Amino acid sequence: MKYEFNSRIRYSELDEDGKLSVNGLVNYFQDVSTFQSEQLGVGVEYLKKRHQAWILSFWQIVYDRPPRLGELVTAQTWAYDFKGFMGLRNFALLDQKRTMLARANSVWVLFDMEKQRPARMEPEMAKLYETEPPLDMEYASRKISLPEGGEPEVPFYIGKNQLDTNHHVNNGQYIAMAAAYLPEGFAIRELRAEYRMQARLRDEIFPVVCRQKNTVTVELCNGEGKPYAVVMFLQK
Repeated sequence: MKYEFNSRIRYSELDEDGKLSVNGLVNYFQDVSTFQSEQLGVGVEYLKKRHQAWILSFWQIVYDRPPRLGELVTAQTWAYDFKGFMGLRNFALLDQKRTMLARANSVWVLFDMEKQRPARMEPEMAKLYETEPPLDMEYASRKISLPEGGEPEVPFYIGKNQLDTNHHVNNGQYIAMAAAYLPEGFAIRELRAEYRMQARLRDEIFPVVCRQKNTVTVELCNGEGKPYAVVMFLQK
């Protein structure tokens, strides 16, 4: 079952070029999936009572055309498959004429927050979402190969403004952190983000950035060099 909501691009959502920022786009996609779960009665509070949460494992977001200030847009989402503890979900951002602005694939893991391990999804919950056929797009591997030649950047600490209701860093925040290392004028054609560990308040992040032709890969690591997240940007 598809779910959608309408909105208008706000000034607060723009990047310095006057287009919807990458973090703004991620927020639209996060919000529309959250709204769907809330409408179905299996949202944040429902999961919290069961000590569960949906944790994002992978994003693949492809840009067709980034919208600008004031454009009327529609954010869409639908689940297309459930496998054990994993949920597979597509997203789309459409303009006023229902033309595609951006599309995405994502992989989510239902997680037991008490036991700190994946939790198998109950059939009754999966049935609520009424899966739809997957979006017509080229699906990338969920594993991002780490290129050689990455350069360490200045470490920084996680602040409260980067946490979500699960008390760890929100997936969109990792993308915002990584996007800060893009060179000036880098127009994103596609981004991929693989999430490997959960960072929490006051954790120290050690960024490693590899800049190649038309590609920037950012590893956001802990002090032992293990990535919390790996984000790859592909240029137009």
